[in-house]
Amino acid sequence: MISMDMIESERVEGNTPTLRLFALLEVIAEKDSYFSLQSLSEELGIPKPTLHRMLQQLESARLIIRDGDGRQYSTGRRLHQMAEKLLLNNTIHGSRRAVLRHLVEEIGESCNITACSGNEVLYLDRVETVAPLRFYLHPGSRVPLHCSASGKLFLAQMSPSQCRRLLEAAPLEQYTPNTLIRYDALEKEIEQVRRQGYAMDNEEFLPGLICIAVLVPGENGKSNMGIAAQSPVMRITREKALDFLPVLRRAADSLAHIEKANAAM
Repeated sequence: MISMDMIESERVEGNTPTLRLFALLEVIAEKDSYFSLQSLSEELGIPKPTLHRMLQQLESARLIIRDGDGRQYSTGRRLHQMAEKLLLNNTIHGSRRAVLRHLVEEIGESCNITACSGNEVLYLDRVETVAPLRFYLHPGSRVPLHCSASGKLFLAQMSPSQCRRLLEAAPLEQYTPNTLIRYDALEKEIEQVRRQGYAMDNEEFLPGLICIAVLVPGENGKSNMGIAAQSPVMRITREKALDFLPVLRRAADSLAHIEKANAAM
């Protein structure tokens, strides 16, 4: 057990060893790259023997894992799954779904709320259009980052090295003739997304499907939530999809207010 006087870090607080472990996990969850025992000890001011025991407990629970030569740590699959379940269960009903329904009524096309999960985009919620021609993708569906509008937005928030590391973890699969599978071409696209503040999927994942997406604003300048509209090419063109941007951004702002209110509760 970890005694209460063994940790002096202001960022790892708690009245019990369990709460201190949870506080440490919060610090780890904020990181967007691998970390070492040494770097974390220096950052938090926690003695290495104490921190090592805490990391061992988190590792044994499969909440973090070791990578590479065993000296680097990152968040584990169990923690990712926990986060995904929280996001999914939190968007099935309530105010966020109301925003999504209103958006679909305004533009007449299917819309969804997404999050980044590893090297995939996770559909947190989705409302279908009443139009007879549509593509069905239910909440919990996953699509690759590199050929989805939301995925490009999430990639555009990453540093170039982090983005490259994530993309090179697996071959870029070609789903349609429009899918970008060369790293240099995709990086050029991501840089454009970074400048313009929105992203498009121009029949890159499914033939005949166009998608446009924006990020839900986050308090720290980064966001793990996007909102997107999708339509068959028979109803809209790439240029017409741009007309959705003002409405999408209003919906994104509404979701940001909801997230901020929920965080304050």
